[in-house]
Parts: sequence; C-alpha cells; structure tokens
Amino acid sequence: MEHLEPQPAYEFLQQHPAALFIDCRSTMEYFFVGHPAGAVHVAWNDGDDWEINPHFVAEVKRLAGEASERPLVIICRSGNRSVDAGLALEAAGFARVINVLRGFEGELDERHHRNSKNGWRHDGLPWEQS
Repeated sequence: MEHLEPQPAYEFLQQHPAALFIDCRSTMEYFFVGHPAGAVHVAWNDGDDWEINPHFVAEVKRLAGEASERPLVIICRSGNRSVDAGLALEAAGFARVINVLRGFEGELDERHHRNSKNGWRHDGLPWEQS
C-alpha cells in the first residue's frame, strides 16, 4: 500500500482520472462532516455497533469494474481506518491502493480538535457537504 499526504493524493487523482476515490468513513461522517469532492462513499465501519461492513470489498469491486489494476485512493477521518480498508482491498487482489495520510479531518490538536493541524480539509483541497 502506498501512503500520500493530502496534497500529493489530490495531485495523483488529477493525473489519474481513472482512479477510484473512496471515502470509507461512516455514513454520518460522510454526510454531516462533509467529504472530498469526487469521492465515492463506501463505509468500512458503520452503524450503531461500528461493525465492519461485510460488503465493503464487494461494493468496491462493483464500482471499480473488472479492472483490479485500477488505482484506488482511500480516505477516512484521520488516515487510520483507511489502512485497514486498504489492506482488505489488497487481499482481494487490488494491485494499487493508496491511503491518504492524515485523512479528511486530520490529527487531533492539543485541545483534541481536528481540522486545525492537517488533513484534506485543513489543506484547502476541494470538499463538499451533502
């Protein structure tokens, strides 16, 4: 698995329009916190019990089509969940999985707040809120 900071990940997506950009955060996070522009939502964990989505890999395969060589760029809140999701995708045969370090909201600051140190949104990259 490759790991890129948000700005290089954004540049990779611009240079590789066939890449599939996956936001693997929960449904609540995706819709209420916002999400990177162009990202497709496929939750890795979701629901009241924060269960791993048993259909995650199958949903990504459906979106990616037959091309297991298609690059996958995966993002979560802080860059941790996306590692687990990325490992599952690699185990399923995807050849190029790229994790976005620091994620959408970034690391916690000294007051335990996000979006103040780093991350996709902090870095001023395109995002939207549904």
